[in-house]
Amino acid sequence: MPVEGGSSSGSASAARHPKQKRKAHSLSIRRTNSTEDRPLGIHRGDMLEGQESKLPLSLRSNLLDLFGQIEREFENLYIENLELRREIDSLNERLTGDGQTVEGGDPTKGALKTKASHSTSQLSQKLKTTYKASTSKIVSSFKATAGSRALCQLLKEYVGHRDGIWDLSITRTQPVVLGTASADHSALLWSIETGKCLLRYAGHAGSVNSIKFHPTEQMALTASGDQTAHIWRYMVQLPVPQPPPDVSALCDDDQDSSDREEGEVDGEGPCEVPTVRVATATLKSHQGVVIAADWLVGGRQVVTASWDRAANLYEVETSELVHTLTGHDQELTHCCTHPTQRLVVTSSRDTTFRLWDFRDPSIHSVNVFQGHTDTVTSAVFTVGDNVVSGSDDRTVKVWDLKNMRSPIATIRTDSAVNRISVSANQRIIALPHDNRQVRLFDMSGQRLARLPRSNRMGHRRMVCCTAWNEENQSCNLFTCGFDRQAIGWNINIPALLQEK
Repeated sequence: MPVEGGSSSGSASAARHPKQKRKAHSLSIRRTNSTEDRPLGIHRGDMLEGQESKLPLSLRSNLLDLFGQIEREFENLYIENLELRREIDSLNERLTGDGQTVEGGDPTKGALKTKASHSTSQLSQKLKTTYKASTSKIVSSFKATAGSRALCQLLKEYVGHRDGIWDLSITRTQPVVLGTASADHSALLWSIETGKCLLRYAGHAGSVNSIKFHPTEQMALTASGDQTAHIWRYMVQLPVPQPPPDVSALCDDDQDSSDREEGEVDGEGPCEVPTVRVATATLKSHQGVVIAADWLVGGRQVVTASWDRAANLYEVETSELVHTLTGHDQELTHCCTHPTQRLVVTSSRDTTFRLWDFRDPSIHSVNVFQGHTDTVTSAVFTVGDNVVSGSDDRTVKVWDLKNMRSPIATIRTDSAVNRISVSANQRIIALPHDNRQVRLFDMSGQRLARLPRSNRMGHRRMVCCTAWNEENQSCNLFTCGFDRQAIGWNINIPALLQEK
């Protein structure tokens, strides 16, 4: 996770608590310009010439390459299957020959022949099943990719940070902009429509680990590795949206982003933008990295979570410390506030998360949730009476605040889960993973979709956080990762629920 003072991705990732990484064993089809499988003298352009189509030539060429690779995958499986069949036939012939020579002899050898024949039959059946499963896997993977792209379309990429992005958030007042917090010691505000950087906050001396916006005013709250949290004001003016780029021009770009160095991004970072360097208020009572911060309902108080194993509650107007919330046995990883009630949830490396109740000024109760077996990376409230928690144990659990003994739903995944988010209207859970995937689930634990990821689309390193924006009759999901970029996605909610 974010580190104190570190600015390079190497130092930041080194200080992040180690996780057990596992490579995903899946079929990887890469684009290639190889022509070794074509007849001599016949080029791709010659093969496409004379065929009527409205598709651009470059796009048709890419499709031809892709289907050629699919054909080669099937061919390899077919050849492998033929070789295995020859071995089975050879084994059957030897067993048949042995049976003829010993027929009428030792009955134990006859039994051996029967047993061997039965084993051979089982092996043959297993090979057939494996062959069918392999081919089905190839076809279904392409169907899943096409379906994901129909449900989730890339909206915009936000490139400009010089180190990994830990957190992002959407403003709750007009104008609606995107905020990102990065290990490069800065927080940036972006135009959602154009992808242009509008403002830079450079008041921290360490990694900026989280960013949250005031519910009614143009103020931001950032937490940092410099052991402080800052409250600062901003004023931005949205640029005029530009017309969308030509799709055919995008198809002509043959650069494979997988060939880039890790962390390399397009562009030279944000141009000269207005920079805020002084905070309106500085909150500095922690003795360790401040990993997260959030506004309580109403915006008059904020809560911060730190690696010193405590969470602090502050008055915004005076910057005074009101309460210190202790009880966790290890470093805190996240904190979140309820959208309509004075409730706070804190997550920790001690495998628990705690619910703090400030609704009664005279009583501050706390409840401990124990259901994970590894670091709880985040726990967030939904609009209803639920809390959703994600963990390095590769699970996400949905809890009912009225019955905290056991989760009402458990989602099991193949990779550690980072800072999750839940859409307010449809209550869809977005899971960012260490393995660069982002998956969508409903509150019952049913999988809805996976964001498309390829050489041209998606994150190239760990996805750290997700955030929803459901303004203006549309539903957008924003993701950020340690590849230094944030990405906006348009989620087709009606189609997503129809698929469900």
